[in-house]
Amino acid sequence: MITSNGALILLVPVLPIAIWAAVSDMKRMKIPNNAVLALAAVWPALGWLAVATWTAWFWGFALMAIVLVAGYLLYTTGTFGAGDAKYAAAMAPIFVGTDVGPLMLLLAACLIGALVTHRVMRAIPAVRRMTPDWQSWTERRYFPLGFALSGIVVIYLVAAIWPQV
Repeated sequence: MITSNGALILLVPVLPIAIWAAVSDMKRMKIPNNAVLALAAVWPALGWLAVATWTAWFWGFALMAIVLVAGYLLYTTGTFGAGDAKYAAAMAPIFVGTDVGPLMLLLAACLIGALVTHRVMRAIPAVRRMTPDWQSWTERRYFPLGFALSGIVVIYLVAAIWPQV
């Protein structure tokens, strides 16, 4: 698990990348490969500062590979977009050593929260006028999952900054 100082170190580069990926996914229904590569570079560059042991840092790379394979399997079934699979894999090492139960609760809350937030924003005329060219407003078949994935990683890092009591 990452330390509270490590979470702060990771949050600094992850936050702008997450915003970039979320906005891009809502606007064009695509997560740029450069955003994925930037997020994937955070772990090799700074991940070793974020975890307590070198073993955890190396496990982060294994987790990245596992999530990439799982994401592409979901992509082949049409469940997941390719950009979503790559983005999820790039952010996966940040969750190394995390308890699965609370992580699943965070995933569920962020997925539901992102869906509700997106639908509410889409229904507000002022928001639609400010962002008339965003494809996610008119897309009925797919949801911009990058919006939810970005929320998951940012909320996790912000929550990890506070010491556990």
